[in-house]
Order: sequence, then structure tokens, then C-alpha cells
Amino acid sequence: MGATWKLKGYLFGACSCDWGCPCSFNAPPTKGFCEGGYTWHVTEGSFDGVDLRGLTFGWYGHSPGPIHLGNVTGGYIYDERATPAQREALFKLTSGSEGGPWQIIAAVTATRLEPLYDKYDVTIDGLNSSARAGDLLTLRLAKIQNPVTGADEELRLLKPTGFTSTWADLGRSHSFQVNRPDITFDHSGQYGEFAEFDYVAG
Repeated sequence: MGATWKLKGYLFGACSCDWGCPCSFNAPPTKGFCEGGYTWHVTEGSFDGVDLRGLTFGWYGHSPGPIHLGNVTGGYIYDERATPAQREALFKLTSGSEGGPWQIIAAVTATRLEPLYDKYDVTIDGLNSSARAGDLLTLRLAKIQNPVTGADEELRLLKPTGFTSTWADLGRSHSFQVNRPDITFDHSGQYGEFAEFDYVAG
């Protein structure tokens, strides 16, 4: 029998693609490859009785082609504040064996990188949100600006079948750098999104 868990919170996404992200429409990535990831900030939730509130963790990786074709290299950066019990809960959750979006991520990942830990600093403010994990991750979202008027655009994608969220506010990354020892990229100024998530086991 699987674990009992539920999580709610905020989700940041960013990648190397142009604004809008072709993956959202089952289209090939803008540059042929995809580099990016998701950052989850938990506001409510637990895993088999282990409270996970207030923790942040993220997955960041490289796909040589469309992500659904697999052969992805990626790994997680976990909140260093997590206790041993919380770390074990996050390991089990993100292994993909307990469902949720991490099951899909695990299914397309051919090379799983070693888990890393750092202190996350997170600001929640829609498309002005940001997340930093020491020198490993820098992510600051921003709104897309109209190319003629310079005004901020308000764009929302409704995706009831989405595996990470059922809606997302579409924007760009003001800055987005991943500096793992085993994978490094900088895709500042490319696609970014902000959403809320509400997952439950089963």
C-alpha cells in the first residue's frame, strides 16, 4: 500500500524555451533541447505523518530533445533545513514511486544526479516571485512586456490535464541560473511561470 500524503503550495517553473513554452502545447522545445526545472514551496502538507510545511525543493535538468522522449539528466536540490525525517519523506516523494508529478519526472529521467542541499530563500509574489538556493540556483520571475507599449501582459494558461498544476500565470525569467557541479546553465530572459499546486496521493 502506498504512502498517505498531500501537499499544497506555490510552484515556479523556468526553462530555455521562448515565452509560452511549447511543452505546454505538446510541441517540440524552441531550441531542440530543453534545460529548466520546477521549484516547489510547500505551505501545507505531510508525507506519512511527517510535516513538510515551509520546505522548498526543486528539480532541474537537461533534455536533449522533447522531454516526453526521455533520456533526461536531472536532479533535486533540497532544503537544507529539512530534518532527517523530512529528508527521507522528500526522497520517497520525489523518487516517483508515490505518484504526483515526480512520477512523470522519474519516468523520463535516464540519469538521476546526486541530491544536493542548500538554504532556500523564497519570495512569493506571483510573477514577481523568486527563489535562491545558495550558489546552486537563482530564479527570479517577471512579467512579459508588450513589445509595442512596454506594458506588462497578463497571461494565464488553463491546463486541467497539467501534471504539475492545473493553471499557470505565464511570464519570463528575469534571471535563471543553475550551477550544480554536474549541470550548469543560464537561461535568464526565457520562459517562466508561476502557479499554485494541490496534490494528494492516489
